[in-house]
Amino acid sequence: MLSKRNTLLLAVIAAGLLAIVVFWYPDVTGQAGITPPATVNKTAVNAELSAQMPCPDLHPEWRQAQAVEGVTIAAAPQCQPDNPYEVAAAVKGTNNVSMATLMQTDFAQDALIMGDDKDNDGDPDSVHIKLEVIELNGSSPDGDFLMNTFDIAPGIQPGLWVYAPKSRGMGVKHLNSKVASAILRAPSPTIRVEQGDEVRVTLENTHYLPHTIHLHGVDHPWMTADGRDNDGMEEHAVYPGNSHTYEFTARHAGAMLYHCHVQTAQHVMMGLAGLFIVEENRPNNWPQVFNIGAGQVRHPSVATRQHYHQEYDLFYQSLDKRLSQIVQQANDPRLVAERMARTYNITESFENYFLLNGHAFPYTLRDSLVIVNGNENIKLHVANMQRSPLALHIHGHKAVVASMDGVSLDPGQQITRDVFDLAPAQRLDLNLKTQNDGLHSYGPGLWMFHDHTPTGTTTDGMEPGGNIGILAYQPLLDERGMPTMHDGLFAQVFSKDYYAKQQPVWQQGDFAHMLGDAGMLTPDFVRVIGFGLASGGLIGIAVWIRMYRPFAKRKD
Repeated sequence: MLSKRNTLLLAVIAAGLLAIVVFWYPDVTGQAGITPPATVNKTAVNAELSAQMPCPDLHPEWRQAQAVEGVTIAAAPQCQPDNPYEVAAAVKGTNNVSMATLMQTDFAQDALIMGDDKDNDGDPDSVHIKLEVIELNGSSPDGDFLMNTFDIAPGIQPGLWVYAPKSRGMGVKHLNSKVASAILRAPSPTIRVEQGDEVRVTLENTHYLPHTIHLHGVDHPWMTADGRDNDGMEEHAVYPGNSHTYEFTARHAGAMLYHCHVQTAQHVMMGLAGLFIVEENRPNNWPQVFNIGAGQVRHPSVATRQHYHQEYDLFYQSLDKRLSQIVQQANDPRLVAERMARTYNITESFENYFLLNGHAFPYTLRDSLVIVNGNENIKLHVANMQRSPLALHIHGHKAVVASMDGVSLDPGQQITRDVFDLAPAQRLDLNLKTQNDGLHSYGPGLWMFHDHTPTGTTTDGMEPGGNIGILAYQPLLDERGMPTMHDGLFAQVFSKDYYAKQQPVWQQGDFAHMLGDAGMLTPDFVRVIGFGLASGGLIGIAVWIRMYRPFAKRKD
């Protein structure tokens, strides 16, 4: 019969051996270890994929070239095209379209008021823009859930603040939904006006914290005509429930910015920034004032169409998940303000999420493709509102830098590159040619473009992710506007389990069995416990041998 001491030793040995088995064989625990791809539950993977198709294909009719209210709207072959009714209202103004058209949008009736054509050049010469501040993926006082949800990637919902055109109705898609309506999304919309326009931008602060609008690089006086603040600095914050109008006459054309200048480090990182573009003056110009979500401009101005076949806005930003979580962990504005302004320290922060036009890969494939054909000139407006520098690399192409920070470059200053450096807040206008000459273009393909800083192509450390986009030649897209020859990749990344680190990296494919896939990732605390128990078992074996060897010798 075993003594208590021997029983304890055997228990320690058994626990150690069991820990080793549990740690190294995931079939026992469902957790991670060295597992061949054949053990992956493909039924579960396929079930997840069926729950989230790569392209939801909600409005295929929006992809077609069409005219709404006399506004010509270019075709948009991508999976999630912009609402053509919103494009029409963004061109003509919400005061100049029919109620039937306005009701097909989420705009308020006074979101965009166009004035008269004073100089008789065929387009309005004054514009009044109204913006709100919207919280996405914030906590709700009504329960343990998030409201105005906006996924930046499968299953990822960081807290965000954005400017949005003044909207009507609910902030969610319908009464029983928690999902934000279509115009309440990241990034803040690109805004376009014409050189010479009298512009007013009103911030109606419906948020619970103070904010401003600073017109970065936009020609504007320091004070309004009646002597009030016109620069949007912190000392003139617009408090909750108040409004303030910034005004200027646009004298200089170029790609500029607008952003909040209250606690700038935090508020810009939360998403309160967007492109502000002043178009060169032309007769019958009619710029598209709002480009919701950036990306393709479906109604380029006459000034752009004179030189380019297409126009795209590429807006890069990054998020720190610790900062984003603050609005998800408290409902009291005082707590949010205290944690954001005192507890949070941006000098100790990280960039976890890297976004292109409000999304991280693979969602960038839905609405941020640059879709081209051969022998085209494409205008790209690129803005970097990440905290870190951006090194934009376009595969298969070299583009010409035509403008920097809203200032056109003389022909002798223009350079052709395939990596473009942008410091935070800088802008570049690129002329991308698809002429297949071995320099400007290597020929048709599905060419990736991305930040060549390694972190830029990750989502909280998982790759592929981040701000990966694709320059797609149209014949290589399927009928839903998704890149062809990517089915295996779609099965992997269009799943929240992949970015939650609960799915094998190499889950399928002809060579998956040769790659030594490590299976699903195990949380660190499980590894620590596993190693601890295994170590305890080994120590137990050593103690047992040490204690019983003397008895064995005496028996001999």
